[in-house]
Amino acid sequence: MIKITFPDGSIREYESGITGLQIAESISPRLAQDVLACGVNGETVELNRPIESDATIQLYKWDDAEGKHAFWHTSAHLMAEAMQELWPGTQFGIGPAIENGFYYDVMPPEGVTITEGDFGKIEKKMQELVQRKEALVRADISKDDALKFFGEHGQTYKNELIAELEDGHITTYTQGAYTDLCRGPHLLSTAPIKAVKVMAVSAAYWRGDEKRPQMTRVYGISFPKKKMLDEYLQLLEEAKRRDHRKIGKEMELFMFSELVGKGLPIWLPKGTALRLRLEDFLKKIQKRYGYQQVMTPHIGSKNLYVTSGHYAKYGKDSFQPIHTPEEGEEYMLKPMNCPHHCSIFAWKPRSYKDLPLRLAEFGTVYRYEQSGELHGLTRVRGFTQDDAHIFCAPDQVKDEFLRVMDIIMIIFKALKFEKFEAQISLRDKVNREKYIGSEENWERAEQAIIEACKEKGLPAHIEYGEAAFYGPKLDFMVKDALGRRWQLGTIQVDYNLPERFKLEYTGADNQKHRPVMIHRAPFGSMERFVAVLIEHTAGHFPLWLTPEQVAILPISDKYNEYAEKVRKTLDEQEVRAYVDDRSEKIGRKIRDNEMKHVPYLLIVGEKEAAEGTVSVRKQGEGDQGSLSIDDFAKKINAEVDEMTKNY
Repeated sequence: MIKITFPDGSIREYESGITGLQIAESISPRLAQDVLACGVNGETVELNRPIESDATIQLYKWDDAEGKHAFWHTSAHLMAEAMQELWPGTQFGIGPAIENGFYYDVMPPEGVTITEGDFGKIEKKMQELVQRKEALVRADISKDDALKFFGEHGQTYKNELIAELEDGHITTYTQGAYTDLCRGPHLLSTAPIKAVKVMAVSAAYWRGDEKRPQMTRVYGISFPKKKMLDEYLQLLEEAKRRDHRKIGKEMELFMFSELVGKGLPIWLPKGTALRLRLEDFLKKIQKRYGYQQVMTPHIGSKNLYVTSGHYAKYGKDSFQPIHTPEEGEEYMLKPMNCPHHCSIFAWKPRSYKDLPLRLAEFGTVYRYEQSGELHGLTRVRGFTQDDAHIFCAPDQVKDEFLRVMDIIMIIFKALKFEKFEAQISLRDKVNREKYIGSEENWERAEQAIIEACKEKGLPAHIEYGEAAFYGPKLDFMVKDALGRRWQLGTIQVDYNLPERFKLEYTGADNQKHRPVMIHRAPFGSMERFVAVLIEHTAGHFPLWLTPEQVAILPISDKYNEYAEKVRKTLDEQEVRAYVDDRSEKIGRKIRDNEMKHVPYLLIVGEKEAAEGTVSVRKQGEGDQGSLSIDDFAKKINAEVDEMTKNY
């Protein structure tokens, strides 16, 4: 008999060799129908894998990330099987599950080009194969046999992968006539895959290397019910409507220029106003929490980043060193702000009385991304982090964590990110060799993060082995209006940089001590945060934040002068407004400005000019009646005050 421990801590005894499916059946028939994979001692495996000794177990269903992963991984194999039947001789690269669905990199036979026109053909073949309810059979295989098998089938890309694997650790999965090199995990069969959709096709270099052959990457997604697929496709349509690139263009927030350079966003006046307002918002909060604002250069000596370790880590992803006219002098566009802040700490002797020292900066950093990876504001080559670094004593870590969490909660509440959770990343339970810092400091820091989350009542799950080598961390995952998860905000404890820069402070015992460094970025990057905010709100920003609060629309050119008077009056009362004085019909002006997501539209004509009033329309609510200019300004400012009174 073996003991099986469940997530709730309960323990049951079973005969050795029992499988995850049999355990699910012992709990309830319904659970056995719904379960897709299981976790055994932290490793996700198939439901028919025998468990031979005492173990902890988790049973994963569709709602679990691990369940979806197994489902989509199997679906990738199903799609490969379909393409093998449609185009015999196709060579296969890799086919992983991804965040939403799966893809497979393939090299079609000569003369075949897979295009959108083939999507229906692939889907039909996948659905046909599903009807066969083919079992996925896992097999251990020797390296020689694997090379021989895939070689005989002309799978040169698979053989390249096999050549790098260690003999005795190679497995294949077979369903029907299709066999793939794979570690798993998978479903027991293809039967649960009830709805499939091929989503996209693109080019992808083999193993991401621009010098290697260009393959065809086919993306797909699948679900256990057709209704789920329909709902997902509706969600995609809504996501297209909310696309920050589309809305950003309509609202004239930002732009890109091939002449300026790929991945280098240019903030237009309205986008700059929005961004600066976000920065001012955070600066006010930071001032209350004792931060000092600093500014550091956009470049730094290469030696700075060699000392910090960033050159070794980001060297390949950074722009090449800049050589000055002076021989041997090299600079880099900065990939991170932290080395500069370490230099500020080291600038003069520090005492325990100076701690915690909180340095904040909206610092622009640069990292090279491949052209194919660039995507609007979410993936760029130059971005600004709302960075701060807190230098503190070990016994101050928990309090500083709580203070940073307070700031993040204020931001999420103000911008209506109401659904979020946290991930606590701790050291590997067994392998401690890859981490730096003393056992005592790690224990203290990890416990501080766990206790801080408990004190704040913040739902958090722990991931062992996910800590950075220099310290544990806390990441905030936010769900937007479409239910998508985004990482917005991170807090990291760092023992590495203080060590590398030999940072010291004099303690109360008059001895030298090493400070602990906390990295903190509530927004993450201004670019990515604004992109997420645009898509979360569909461009309908909070009134206090939106670049333009009011559009003044004269009915005809005769009332442009009065419209300008209204604008000046509002401007004097700090209401952001502009006049749409185009020679267009009023209906067209209303539609155009609603498309720009302007919260309030003021219609002015003969009656309004004579009475000194404005006719008010509110975005999404229509006509609101007439008000005097001053009363309207008071209304706007009262709304803003109500929104921001707690911030």
